[in-house]
Amino acid sequence: MYLVLLFAFIGCANGNARKKNIPPSQIEVNFSMDSAFSYVFDQVAFGPRVPETEAHEQCLKYLVAKLTSWGWKVELQEDEVNNYANKMQPVRNILARYEGTESQKENILLCAHYDTRPWADEEEEYEDRFEPILGANDGASGVGVVLEVARQISLMKPKKNVFIALFDCEDMGTPRFHTEQPLEDSWCLGSQLWAHYNQDKIQYGILLDMVGDHNAIFPKEYFSMQYASPYVDKIWHNAKKLGFSQYFIDELAYPVTDDHYYINVRANIPCVDIIHYEGFMKDANTTKSFVEYWHTQKDDMRNINKQTLEAVGKTVLYTILN
Repeated sequence: MYLVLLFAFIGCANGNARKKNIPPSQIEVNFSMDSAFSYVFDQVAFGPRVPETEAHEQCLKYLVAKLTSWGWKVELQEDEVNNYANKMQPVRNILARYEGTESQKENILLCAHYDTRPWADEEEEYEDRFEPILGANDGASGVGVVLEVARQISLMKPKKNVFIALFDCEDMGTPRFHTEQPLEDSWCLGSQLWAHYNQDKIQYGILLDMVGDHNAIFPKEYFSMQYASPYVDKIWHNAKKLGFSQYFIDELAYPVTDDHYYINVRANIPCVDIIHYEGFMKDANTTKSFVEYWHTQKDDMRNINKQTLEAVGKTVLYTILN
């Protein structure tokens, strides 16, 4: 993902609990932060999950096995698309579905990306920029939360129909050191592919990206508000109800080109991006955007906090169930 330009600034369950306003401490949402953390750890243990590598293949098999073991119907979406250098890039999205009893209009999409960036192109030293990243936060954290939500859904068996998309090649966007004219829309190749072919009727989607940092905050991202503001408001309201308002802050932030953008624009499905960054639109002098270890070799397990994973996971699961 990356921030986009805007106006010359840089940017790239419990229904009874809801009705009675029961305090957050009394709202029960089953979500194991230890399990979510272990799923992040397992992904990172494979090494950088760069497309067309053994680590990527091992991670794909791991994710498919986990979802299948919990009774989800899993399939691979495989194709080739043009990458930043206008060369054919294999893409392998992992798609899974839980079928409840609701009408087709009640389908909910939960997504993240499982690939990692082939280049640490935000490293200070030029020679270090050609190494891949571990992507503990940028990639694995979102997938870890998605897996634990999937496990809980399989245990609770709610009426809602839930789709999961673990996108490939999100982080294959043009590297900083590329000197030729890049191909337009070089990021988020997996979600672009999915959006092109999707035929499912989905009410709304939630994207998780970089949701594990010790000091994470999640502002209301611009494209999310532009295309999916009712669902942004719903999620942030639920976070406050659950006692997580210190993470889900009421600030509008610069637009980010992430997987949700193509889900909104090309698939015409309202999709919210829960993502950690600090490019607030109220502050024209903002220079900080993503965390300092973003797209560097320092994106490892030291940056993953169980309580942050829990805050995101419980909020997402409560929103899906309610």
